[in-house]
Amino acid sequence: MKESFSADSPPAPAALAAKVRTLAPTMTRSMQRVAEAVAGDPAGCAALTVTGLAELTGTSEATVVRTARLLGYPGYRDLRLALAGLAAHQLSGRAPAVTADIAVDDPIADVVTKLAHDEQQTLADTAAGLDTVQLGAVVAAASTARRIDIYGVGASSLVGQDLAQKLLRIGLIAHAHMDPHLAVTNAVQLRAGDVAIAITHSGSTGDVIEPLRVAFDRGATTVAITGRPDGPVSQYADHVLTTSTARESELRPAAMSSRTSQLLVVDCLFIGVAQRTYETAAPALSASYEALAHRHSPRSR
Repeated sequence: MKESFSADSPPAPAALAAKVRTLAPTMTRSMQRVAEAVAGDPAGCAALTVTGLAELTGTSEATVVRTARLLGYPGYRDLRLALAGLAAHQLSGRAPAVTADIAVDDPIADVVTKLAHDEQQTLADTAAGLDTVQLGAVVAAASTARRIDIYGVGASSLVGQDLAQKLLRIGLIAHAHMDPHLAVTNAVQLRAGDVAIAITHSGSTGDVIEPLRVAFDRGATTVAITGRPDGPVSQYADHVLTTSTARESELRPAAMSSRTSQLLVVDCLFIGVAQRTYETAAPALSASYEALAHRHSPRSR
């Protein structure tokens, strides 16, 4: 497995808040307190020593250091530098307003405003946290693949179908598998030079992990698009592309916001492949438009 981040390349300050939102659900409660503190008040926390932040959050110095490392920084000193950078970034721009969860009696205008804000934040977080080195490697592999298999269930299967359709229209052989049995039986046919992509926000969906494992064992290049880069799916992924998600609420399950971030990642992947294969992709895309043009024109009487 290739890590989505490492101590050798700590995330940029702008990506810190996104990483906190992505990883917080997997942290211990004490580590969550540290993460929420640094994301909520980067300027104030940047002025604190490791002891001061531990006292502020009611934790220990060891917990502060472990949190910094989980967020991708070698130590607390590096996290402080990122916090200072994030604080400066926020001062130079507009800090986004924090919206409340959607209530059952909210007017529809408020629902639109809240959803739009959350969608924008999810996209911004995903863009900030996306490892472009990993993305570039996936683009390179997909551009020359004999075939591309995509696995997803539920809302993630819709994203998989979207990616497969896009790739097919530029002349690549791509299939999105929603049936877990067919996914595994197709994964058995993969080999070196093929690409298998698993889409799972939780990173622990068994029906997605199993075909990816089979593809991994067969020598295909494997990719995980997931909101949990430390989840079980990453064990069988050569490349991990991390997505973000907005807060889950009673009226807005995780599947809604995770789909938004997944679609951004697959769009970036598709555009990268189209750029890399432009000489063949452009004619194929034009041909697909021409083949369907009559279906989008008014019928002659």
